[in-house]
Amino acid sequence: MLYRLIYNLLIHLLSPLLLGLLYWPKKGKPGFGRRWPEHLGLVSAPRHQNPVWLHAVSVGEMVAATPLIKAIKAEHPELPILVTTTTRTGADLAEKLGELIEHRYAPLDFPWAVALFLRRINPRALLIMETELWPNWLLACGRKQLPVMVLNARLSARSAKKYQRFHGIFRLLSANISHIACQNQDDANRFADLGLARNKLSITGSIKFDIDYDDEIRRQGLRLREQLGLERPVWIAASTHEGEDAQLLAAHKTLLAQRPDALLILVPRHPQRFNEVGELIIRENLTLSRRTQAAVADAQVYLGDTMGELPVMLAAADVAFVGGSLIERGGHNLLEPAALGKPVLTGPSIFNFNDIYRRLKGNNALVTVNNSTELASALLKLFEDASYRLHIGRNARKVVEDNKGAINQTLLHIDELL
Repeated sequence: MLYRLIYNLLIHLLSPLLLGLLYWPKKGKPGFGRRWPEHLGLVSAPRHQNPVWLHAVSVGEMVAATPLIKAIKAEHPELPILVTTTTRTGADLAEKLGELIEHRYAPLDFPWAVALFLRRINPRALLIMETELWPNWLLACGRKQLPVMVLNARLSARSAKKYQRFHGIFRLLSANISHIACQNQDDANRFADLGLARNKLSITGSIKFDIDYDDEIRRQGLRLREQLGLERPVWIAASTHEGEDAQLLAAHKTLLAQRPDALLILVPRHPQRFNEVGELIIRENLTLSRRTQAAVADAQVYLGDTMGELPVMLAAADVAFVGGSLIERGGHNLLEPAALGKPVLTGPSIFNFNDIYRRLKGNNALVTVNNSTELASALLKLFEDASYRLHIGRNARKVVEDNKGAINQTLLHIDELL
């Protein structure tokens, strides 16, 4: 009770800061338009009563949730699903699912906002992608006796240590969780060490391995590659963050010294950075072409300044670097390029994807670089040795294929929950 009182006092005192971070306009940052009140629980009632509520906070979680949602609807076409995201970019991906779902923005963790949301949506259960745990969400669901399941859950050693220091808070969070479907045994052990009952834990594997790109993505990728140039070496740097782009451009300049026809497809993680990165490319005296503009012949950098088209651009490249890893960010999904049979490059910061990293690394399907110099060397080796490049790519695809099945395992537990 004391933890709850302190927590609610803090979130209300800090609410101007929290709301400012969410709503403060930035150049290129998509806004929420007239739908911003949904974050306060002011949502419209769903078309169908008693939907399953699935929460995927942003882009990464929404990408992982998409094949699961399709599988649920294939097995239970009559089951209504309402998806919430916190971010606009996550919402844009959710909307691509069309009639399979309804979308609302998730309520912020104010008790009154959560209560209002639940009253208007009246869900039959809550499915949370990964480990997005909010005290007032869980408490409100517990009071309504709504089952809560955490899907594709992971708990890093770093996060487990934090929860150990505030064990009472974790007990408060976990008391109203019905089941946690963990990515691997290490995650399950950490949850158990924090006091979660073993009968509430299962190991389903990572849903991210069940990624499956259809033929249309590959066709669109080929059409893009034809526009960019079939014979030139093309690499992509996907989901990059501030602090990485300059390093990537430095590596590309080194590559250009040896392969003047090389092309870098550069895709920043957040849309508000598109123009900023475009200006950086020009300052580095590199010729720029943008996805949203007419193509520039023989450009040295192609800026992916759209949302939701990363798979197409991955399919168009020969080699893929995954961002969020040359800075202390923890990396992004290494399996997106691997599923397309692309050799995967990453920086050293991969703590968000340790298990996936180990599997790829252990099967010679991934190359780790620590800086722009090592990245340039790795790129040169991959482009100079086609058999090596194709071998790494085939290994990456095999790791994905060999580890599929998490969605089927997760569906079994969802069926039990419902």
